[in-house]
Amino acid sequence: MAVGFSLRSEAVGAMRTAMVSAENLQLSLKTGLSQEEQALTLSNGSPKETHKVGNEDLKEMLESNKESLKLEAMKRVVGLIAKGKNASELFPAVVKNVANKNIELKKLVYVYLVRYAEEQQDLALLSISTFQRALKDPNQFIRASALRVLSSIRVPIIVPIMMLAIKESAADMSPYVRKTSAHAIQKLYSLDPDQKEHLIEVIEKLLKDKSTLVAGSVVMSFEEVCPDRIDLIHKNYRKLCNLLVDVEEWGQVVIISMLTRYARTQFVSPWKEGSVFDENNEKAFYDSDSVEKEDKTEAKTYIMDPDHRLLLRNTKPLLQSRNTAVVMSVAQLYWHLAPKHEVTIVTKSLVRLLRSHREVQYIVLQNIATMSIQRKGMFEPYMKSFYVRSTDATHIKTLKLEILTNLANEANISTILREFQTYVKSQDKAFAAATIQAIGRCATNISEVTDTCLNGLVLLLSNRDETVVAESVVVIKKLLQTQPTQHCEIIKHMAKLFDNISVPMARASILWLMGEYCERVPKIAPDVLRKMAKTFTVEEDIVKLQIVNLAAKLYLTNSKQTKLLTQYILNLGKYDQNYDIRDRTRFIRQLIVPSEKGGALNKYARRILLAPKPAPVLQSAFKDRDRYQLGTLSHSLNIKATGYQELSDWPAVAPDQSVRNVEVIEPVKEWAPLVGKAKKSKSADKFYSDDEEEKEEEGSDSSGNEESSSSSSSSSSSSEESGSESEEESSESEKTSTDSGKSSSGSEKSSSESESEKKKKMKKKTKKVPQKKSKPAAAHSESDENGNGPVANASSSSAESSSGSETDSEDDSDSDSPTVPKKKSEVKSKPKVEGKSKKEVSLLDLDDFSPAATTNAPKSALLSSSLMSDLEGLSLSNVSTDIQVTTPSFGPVTTYELLHHMTGKGLSAKYHFPRQPCLYQPSMVAVQVVLTNGSDHSLEEIHIGDRNPASLNIHCFNTIERLEPEASVTVSMGVDFSDSTQAANFQLCTKEDQFSVSIQPAVGELFMPSTMTEEDFCKEQGKLLGMNETSETITMATANTSSQSISKHVLSAANVGVVSSSQSNVHRFAGRTVSSGALVLVSLETKESSCALLTVNTEKSVMASMLLRDLKQALAQA
Repeated sequence: MAVGFSLRSEAVGAMRTAMVSAENLQLSLKTGLSQEEQALTLSNGSPKETHKVGNEDLKEMLESNKESLKLEAMKRVVGLIAKGKNASELFPAVVKNVANKNIELKKLVYVYLVRYAEEQQDLALLSISTFQRALKDPNQFIRASALRVLSSIRVPIIVPIMMLAIKESAADMSPYVRKTSAHAIQKLYSLDPDQKEHLIEVIEKLLKDKSTLVAGSVVMSFEEVCPDRIDLIHKNYRKLCNLLVDVEEWGQVVIISMLTRYARTQFVSPWKEGSVFDENNEKAFYDSDSVEKEDKTEAKTYIMDPDHRLLLRNTKPLLQSRNTAVVMSVAQLYWHLAPKHEVTIVTKSLVRLLRSHREVQYIVLQNIATMSIQRKGMFEPYMKSFYVRSTDATHIKTLKLEILTNLANEANISTILREFQTYVKSQDKAFAAATIQAIGRCATNISEVTDTCLNGLVLLLSNRDETVVAESVVVIKKLLQTQPTQHCEIIKHMAKLFDNISVPMARASILWLMGEYCERVPKIAPDVLRKMAKTFTVEEDIVKLQIVNLAAKLYLTNSKQTKLLTQYILNLGKYDQNYDIRDRTRFIRQLIVPSEKGGALNKYARRILLAPKPAPVLQSAFKDRDRYQLGTLSHSLNIKATGYQELSDWPAVAPDQSVRNVEVIEPVKEWAPLVGKAKKSKSADKFYSDDEEEKEEEGSDSSGNEESSSSSSSSSSSSEESGSESEEESSESEKTSTDSGKSSSGSEKSSSESESEKKKKMKKKTKKVPQKKSKPAAAHSESDENGNGPVANASSSSAESSSGSETDSEDDSDSDSPTVPKKKSEVKSKPKVEGKSKKEVSLLDLDDFSPAATTNAPKSALLSSSLMSDLEGLSLSNVSTDIQVTTPSFGPVTTYELLHHMTGKGLSAKYHFPRQPCLYQPSMVAVQVVLTNGSDHSLEEIHIGDRNPASLNIHCFNTIERLEPEASVTVSMGVDFSDSTQAANFQLCTKEDQFSVSIQPAVGELFMPSTMTEEDFCKEQGKLLGMNETSETITMATANTSSQSISKHVLSAANVGVVSSSQSNVHRFAGRTVSSGALVLVSLETKESSCALLTVNTEKSVMASMLLRDLKQALAQA
């Protein structure tokens, strides 16, 4: 007590001293707040007195006669609301000012009333007549605010008043007020669903509105009130598509979502298997021989509905939107509606969104993960964008890991595994564990790297981190189930590490493996059981269950050694605290130990416990998410959320498309500016007057006219804004903004300039290009303009769009289609090959090793000195002989058949790999092709046509103008295989026919020899260990054991260089991949009795596995 009293007296003394000091310094403590501070600090934590004082102050200001005080008070009140403070006590004082004539004050009062009208319904109802009068106010913002307040008073008694106000506002002159009425529809529907029919009438009226301000809001009301009434959309479909670009961003999201559902009910599927994708209805317009080809293209041709194409074309520009929700909406629309070859255009936009905030990244990555399961090729070129960064959150890292695993294939698995090796070392334990699971999935999906992954996971078992070790054990267990016979050593290795592993799941997995494959490790399994019997009582429940299982299996397979151990463990389990373990022990005892009472199951014990188990399937967590629409909450959560509307299946037969035709077009004509129309029609007429062949084509049909008129009306609203745009933007809008191709979205000046430029280009083209040949090229290149297949021809029905597309396509054809001859001078300079004089020898005969080339030699009589110097345009048959020294001299070159003479209608082709550096591009593999005419007539214009895939990089040989009967010619090509053995598919074409052919490289042909010293070889080999090393013990044929024979067989299988070796029993070879230049090291260490250890070290693990297989086969042959 004395101590407490002394402390208190000291505190009092300190306070007195402080007060005296303050008085001496003439300081005074502030005991109250100013009026302004009291007004702005109204919070739940402040005293009640302060509330009263602050509210009184604001009330006085609101009730004063001065407008300035009222305005200041309302600004403060709205400021309090914005900060989340409660200002509901001021409601009576604020409502009194609702009829004030000051517009600024009235706006603030309405903002307040919208916030508190629902809470203070009785007081709000007193001023309802004021709101009704405000609906007639000349100021559009006051009218809109009054309607907004009226719809916020959620009292059923005023529903008729609200309904009347909405109907009147829906016909208002101001689009802002009409937009507000669309918002009010949703509020009224939630208050009284019985008004649905009346509200649908208003929605139908607002859907016809031409304003971009109204479109998004009314579609939102449509989705809320009557999403199943698609008949309301028919007449407005084309208008909505054309207005879409100019609608505000959140309106775009709602409209795209609605149009996605609409399109799935109105158009047939563009994904039908076996159908030919053809949108070119006006084929005769481009091709005079179309009548002959009709029979071929009749079967199963898919022609996209023009309205379907309109939707895809008008949403495409929105992929460049700054709003991530809009980009995501367009991406899901293309995913669910576009032909499969067009979906890839959304890839780059989705990857761009990955630079945004982590919340956006999470949603986008979820959608990409779902897409990448079905179509790996979409995101493969952007694989580096999904590499994990150290700053990423764990959930972002996991999603990127999921996508990388989905994208893994034979070509890129080595790169992905190298990336995974880094991830395993991450400090984020959950992420490291997920990486190990991803390695397991890659090993399951790609058989070539299964062994490599297993070896890498076994190395991780010695990791210091328990989480990594535990996850590795679990994944190894799953992988071993796929091929247990080959991996007894791994099971033994895991048994040795068992004592050091403490994670229960990992210990249980090892015990399960011991029990499942106990017959393959008969010496180790009983010893593991002996150790576990000692620690049974302190183990986790999951481990105890596996100990009991292991004991039962060993009792059935090795009862002599384990009978007593099993009985001991069963007795321990009988008295365990966990009832699951007690029940399992009781069941196992009755099952395996024969007894008089329960011996019925005993004879089936082995079949029950040792039955072969199916290997687990390691699947992606996103495999089943595609049942939900992309970009929805249901897709993100993987469960059906409230309000989710499923996408319907495509109809088997398309409904009548005439329902979308708009009947009344007079108002639309008045809406469009006449000057712009006149100019555009003149330019179109001039174009047709210049082009003679186009005169036969007449104007579009009635539906096309309606589309063009509706599109011009809808896009005219944006004509004022786009006047300052560049010529490129205006010409781009002409291509993409309307269905008929006729657009007024660009300014008059820019559109006329772009058209004049097109005319100049057309004149230049007509001078250089024979018209007959340019047209097929135009049609071809137009279809590939965006990688989207034939697009513009089906959708363009007016004169202007066809002229624009034709000029653009000719521009593309000049640069992109090397197979079509363009200039007469080039045609003359091409070598003619005739078979009359067979005594002449070609300048460079690279086929001297193969019998096919010695029969017929080509005649190269038309070579000039300028052509000799121009190596870029010549085939290898026309190059000087000093290049021949690079040809390998170890043996004959293998020749493969490219085209049989029966299939090729007399034209046959064979190819081989000369193993020389490619003249055209270092990353290409040189291929020589021998073309022979086995028919009785000459073949003309032999060239290479389309490639598959289109991105395949091939250097084509020059077009062979003429090949006489029984003549042959050797030509050279370059193919970039991208370090993959996937076949290069392309078309070998003559003037009349096209033949699909493919060049399939052996893995050994994808290398080029590399020279290095033995020391450098060993140094580089030391860097390529772990997952970069593939080795196997092989048995060689007895005739192949000599050093010379080994070199001969290795060099025949792979284009590598010999590395000198100081050891007689070790043979080394080195090379690099042609495309990427990755180092490939091969070493062969011979042992006794024709055995040898063959090792391949390279970053390209798939190539390593395939090369190992080929070398093993070559060395085993006698």
